[in-house]
Amino acid sequence: MNYNIELASKLLQIKAIKLSPQSPFTWASGRKSPIYCDNRISLSHIEVRDLIKEALAQLSQGFGPFDMIAGVATAGIAHGALLADYMHKPFAYVRSKPKGHGRQNQIEGEIQPGQKVLMVEDLISTGGSCISAIDALAEAGHEVVGTLAIFTYGFDEALQNFTKASIPFKTITDYSTLIEVAQKEQLISAADLELLQSWNRDPVAWSEQYSSLN
Repeated sequence: MNYNIELASKLLQIKAIKLSPQSPFTWASGRKSPIYCDNRISLSHIEVRDLIKEALAQLSQGFGPFDMIAGVATAGIAHGALLADYMHKPFAYVRSKPKGHGRQNQIEGEIQPGQKVLMVEDLISTGGSCISAIDALAEAGHEVVGTLAIFTYGFDEALQNFTKASIPFKTITDYSTLIEVAQKEQLISAADLELLQSWNRDPVAWSEQYSSLN
């Protein structure tokens, strides 16, 4: 099965990924974007959830041996736990910062000294949150062999950040595939396609231009 194309189509069908180039979404950062991705919606769809598990398991074979799986809080927790169960591996997750009470953990779960860890994230944008989680594991003395995610926007910034951190990453599907599928399934017009491609080339400039015109 071509998981790349199949999953892109499914994510559009269940509206885990929405395209709205003519009326952009506003991200938490304040930037305008013609795409919004919420892969947590896939958890409510058994067929898509199973597809993601199988694809992640297949992609995991492209890394070196690992002993356990860790999810990036919060969106990477569910898919990481599902993959760990599917592969019969131990699971933990990493918070963005230590909890402010109790044991004040940043890493939740047990990771034994010397164990190699595979990270799971739902979405790769710039890679910042994932790399922060990887840094937290490294500070605790754990080795991360790589990162898996469901989807990536394909930004150069993400590639640069993961390269700088010396951490390989793989995703099931990506932005360019998604746009090809959306075009093939006649979900976008030629004008939409141009807007979606120009945003992906320079999302900051695209957002600024849109905001200045509206």
